[in-house]
Amino acid sequence: MSYSRLILISLIVYASLTTSSFCSDLYESDSQIWKVGRQRWTTHQERDFGKWVEENITEDFLIRYRIPLDCADLPYAFRWIYARIAHLPAAATTGGNRLIGHWSTDWRHLPTNKVWHKDRRFRAALMAMLSTTSTRTLPNDVYPIRINAESVTAGTAFLVSGSHAGIVARIVMDGSTTHPIQTFEAGSPARIQRLRLRNFISAHPDPLNMSGLLKFRWPVRSAGRWHYLPIEEYPFYSQEQYLTSFSAGYEDYLEAVAQKIDPTVYDPHEKITKVMDTLVRRSTERIAVVIAGNEKCRLNPCPEESLLWEIYSTPTRDEFIQVVIDHLEGIISKNQLDRDAILEKMAKVHLQISPDRFVTLEHVFLNSKWMSSDPKASINARWGLDKCSIIAIHMRRAQESIAFIKRRYSKNDPEFAERSLRIQQAIIDEMTREGRLNQCTPPQVLDD
Repeated sequence: MSYSRLILISLIVYASLTTSSFCSDLYESDSQIWKVGRQRWTTHQERDFGKWVEENITEDFLIRYRIPLDCADLPYAFRWIYARIAHLPAAATTGGNRLIGHWSTDWRHLPTNKVWHKDRRFRAALMAMLSTTSTRTLPNDVYPIRINAESVTAGTAFLVSGSHAGIVARIVMDGSTTHPIQTFEAGSPARIQRLRLRNFISAHPDPLNMSGLLKFRWPVRSAGRWHYLPIEEYPFYSQEQYLTSFSAGYEDYLEAVAQKIDPTVYDPHEKITKVMDTLVRRSTERIAVVIAGNEKCRLNPCPEESLLWEIYSTPTRDEFIQVVIDHLEGIISKNQLDRDAILEKMAKVHLQISPDRFVTLEHVFLNSKWMSSDPKASINARWGLDKCSIIAIHMRRAQESIAFIKRRYSKNDPEFAERSLRIQQAIIDEMTREGRLNQCTPPQVLDD
């Protein structure tokens, strides 16, 4: 056999072995949750994930697609949904320390579908994965990142003290919000619910439980199995947010994060205008929800934690509005601006809360704490035009809390009971004063 022919045969054998090994490494089963082919996570794919979150995740997302979850489920759920749509790898570490992912075949008996929300196999796997993960497993699937506008993007996860988690909804870089990071969060227990859009809030993170701002690790396949790379090998990796020097020169961790993402120093008058625009927008969005809830809950029962309550109640919207108002008050006070002139400007902005009623932005600014979040309440009560009803509600809830605290804790934990009773009594005292100022009929005092 000639030398050239031997070389040719060797090349053919090598190519065959290489191809066989490559195909084996890409082998995918029709029984797995979804296929990824050669698709892998990159920094470009991370940017696309962020864009998808910004463009597709709305406060009613879970309601539209009927996905029950709680706060810890939120980062996992949206990561897996996007990965399923984009045919990218996704994984999660279960409570039993097992790594499951798109390659898992436990749900092979269920039919699949090209459309993610119609895919019974995917939905079953998603729910099973969410039931075995938590804020305790999340640190196994994420890594800490640099704090700047390139790293902290929509879709970025956050973990607070190992007990609460969420995702970044969007980054606002124009000074119109209390914090540049806007987050989506969910409440507990797991249920179909409206997402809570909030300003980012967190204490200084703890490296021991890997809290703080985090990105998901990228599953890779080698030697016939899927696994994670060491966290130090990921492109956005950094431990900087855990250093005591991170917040040096800032009021706290939150301010440090805000300034590192958006260091622009805004003119206070310009900032007032932008934040007022945010207040107008959020109040206007609330109008449609309140009107629809008033109509729906007059005809149907809307008990707390029911689906109708989730759709038409507004506690998170009202909390957001109150945070914006507090932020406005802070800007006015810090910069010694003319509060009366700003209120006069607000008085010229009219909001049509029903076909025949208007309130001004000034009214919202001054009366936000009297606005009811209850979808069963009247339009007047929803917009703080019926203070006496809201005073009575706050008074009744405080009285009920006092009775509960006395029954449950007076003997078992008297110190806790005393602290808690003082808080509730302060609410009763405040409501009593407000009731007198507004000439409300004194509510009936509950018996202990």
